[in-house]
Amino acid sequence: MPATERAIELLTAAAEAAHDKKAENVLAFDVSEQLAITDAFLVASASNDRQVRAIVDAIEEKLRVDFDAKPVRREGAREGRWVLLDYLEIVVHVQHDEERNFYSLERLWRDCPMIPLPGADGTIAVQAPVADRSADIDPTPAAGSSASTPAAGSAASELSSAAE
Repeated sequence: MPATERAIELLTAAAEAAHDKKAENVLAFDVSEQLAITDAFLVASASNDRQVRAIVDAIEEKLRVDFDAKPVRREGAREGRWVLLDYLEIVVHVQHDEERNFYSLERLWRDCPMIPLPGADGTIAVQAPVADRSADIDPTPAAGSSASTPAAGSAASELSSAAE
């Protein structure tokens, strides 16, 4: 069952608020088929902690004013590196660029359908392709390590099937 109409409305409003504060690479994923706890994820990033907090504040205000929606959980706001806002229907992730690159939520949720969102200019944005980070991982074992362990074997097979 795809994301609800309300979830799409919340995502769109959150994306607009994020763009107003110069968020970068704002993407949305319909995770309703994979997760029972929420319909969709919104992921956005910023280049510094202060901007992450400003984006989060703008999203919270926009959803509170326009939809009378308040997050049931807010995590990471003090540090400003990765803030999670849980609105039940949607979960918003605002990450510092370094956390965004390291954790690569786009890669984790790449099997989920992307939800089109308005871009910074108000037009429906063409979603950025998900970077294939498998080239960053060397599938050959280091000298002295055993490639016969289940984890090493499954990682190598995953990499080889991803390359095909």
